[in-house]
Amino acid sequence: MLLPHQFIGEFLNQRFDKDVRRNYFKGMEFAAPVGDPGWFGPGSAVWHVHSHMQSLIFGLQCAAFMERLDPSIFWMGMHHSRLVKRDDNGVAVPEIDPKGAVVRLGHSIAFFIGTAYGSTETAERLALTVRSMHHTIKGTRPDGARYDADDPDWLRWNYATVVWGLATAHELYHPNPLRGKKIDQYYREFIRVGHALGGTDLPETKAEVAECLESYLPKLAVTHGTAVATGPELPMAQAAINWAIRDTMPRWAKQLIQHKDPNIVERTARRAAVWSVINGLHLAQGPIPEFRQAQARVKSGTTVKHTLPAYRLGDDPVRSRDEVERAFADA
Repeated sequence: MLLPHQFIGEFLNQRFDKDVRRNYFKGMEFAAPVGDPGWFGPGSAVWHVHSHMQSLIFGLQCAAFMERLDPSIFWMGMHHSRLVKRDDNGVAVPEIDPKGAVVRLGHSIAFFIGTAYGSTETAERLALTVRSMHHTIKGTRPDGARYDADDPDWLRWNYATVVWGLATAHELYHPNPLRGKKIDQYYREFIRVGHALGGTDLPETKAEVAECLESYLPKLAVTHGTAVATGPELPMAQAAINWAIRDTMPRWAKQLIQHKDPNIVERTARRAAVWSVINGLHLAQGPIPEFRQAQARVKSGTTVKHTLPAYRLGDDPVRSRDEVERAFADA
């Protein structure tokens, strides 16, 4: 007979298999080829951090919130993303579309699990798919400023927000978090993902990432989308998640959105509550199968310590948006 937490875990895993793994993990290889360490391999900080999927998902939400402080990111989403709702004329409105949010989250989870634990070929294919989508995202904001998802400056901002969100969520909510030099090991390893997506001149440590993020402050703003996603009028559950996300932001970013930390006692209690939820879910669901498959793949040793992304700037074939969409569907 299943215990209550086992029953909950079984239910959540079945839902994840149906809603995410079946739709977004297609064609990804974790069990073979034997001896292939992928981009990171056993003993890596990335394998440790990404194995806790619940804090990984939370970290992706933190990264997305920070990322859209860049007005160009906001308008890229409004013009190109299924994440936002659209009216009867197809014009985007600054509200999250629930179905689009599921698709976006599914692709994101698949990417960060696939590049962490997948075979080298799997990681390369995932990176190519994301780069190909970025190549199609170009346009003009309503204020006349141009945006381009291949812009090195944008790629640096995007990379810094993602690695900060993932690493900070890990430090706060993983039951065995990396600290000090060990968390810097994660930052140094994860840079391979940034390079694979076309990033250059990327920060390599926690301190460098913090400095990089703050250097963008003159370019940032509270967009309409950010404004309607925060504030005191949110439903209770959404407000709690929103607080936990904002709590991970650097001090200057909190000031930008007028977030004030509560006193240390209340802040500690709030974090403890979030920790309990995240780790309760992790306990119920258990280790992700992809991590176990990757461990089995290299249990007898690896051919090399790890492989490195093979992408070189300008190497990608030119593909239309429709071709990229089909590649996403197949991936």
